[in-house]
Amino acid sequence: MLSGQAAVNRRFKVRYSSVPRTSTLSWQESEDFLPVTKSDLYSSAGKRLVDILISSLVILFVLSWVIPIISLFILFDSRGPIFFIQPRTGRRGITFPCFKFRTMQHQPAAQRQREFKQTVQNDKRVTRTGRFLRRTNLDELPQFINVLLGDMSIVGPRPHAVQHDAFYWESREYRSRYSIKPGITGLAQIRGSRGETEQDQKMFHRVKYDLFYASRKSLKLDTAIFFWTIGTMVKGDKNAW
Repeated sequence: MLSGQAAVNRRFKVRYSSVPRTSTLSWQESEDFLPVTKSDLYSSAGKRLVDILISSLVILFVLSWVIPIISLFILFDSRGPIFFIQPRTGRRGITFPCFKFRTMQHQPAAQRQREFKQTVQNDKRVTRTGRFLRRTNLDELPQFINVLLGDMSIVGPRPHAVQHDAFYWESREYRSRYSIKPGITGLAQIRGSRGETEQDQKMFHRVKYDLFYASRKSLKLDTAIFFWTIGTMVKGDKNAW
């Protein structure tokens, strides 16, 4: 795991504004990454089988009727597409198109690339429908499609936008969170470590949770995180903007 908060903080010296937005997210197989993977049966095969089973059921019995309903609210609220598809970082730094319900005012893809900005509290770009979807995490439901395709897992470190990752990619601890597949939900999220990371300390706490999960992932832990997430959806998440 980590060698102490002070040592990690020294490695986390890359400030949010100091890394160019065009940085390449390289992954070196020969690098000595933290030992965050496990070779048990659940990690090697069971987790993927659970992902396929649950994502298939959700797509057939939930998304099949939820997508039309949420789509109507999105279309009546603002102009633009129903889905927001953004390149995000997956396992070993490989990017993939991540699906979400659109929760913000529509911007052309080229403009989003030039003007990348994290969502902040009371962000004027977020629509009325988007605020509800974000607070209840319903905007993430289309990512069950990503799970079925194999880009994501149901539980794991949250995938960040490629531009966001570029600011922290020089940190070995940060890259190590991508030693496993990213998830729709994760330990960091249910512990409140989500939302804007305008301070490096906030990102450090998120990575700390991610690496703790990666070293101890199990069916029992995944099940607990899954049901904790459902509880958060029902109550609403104050850190979801």
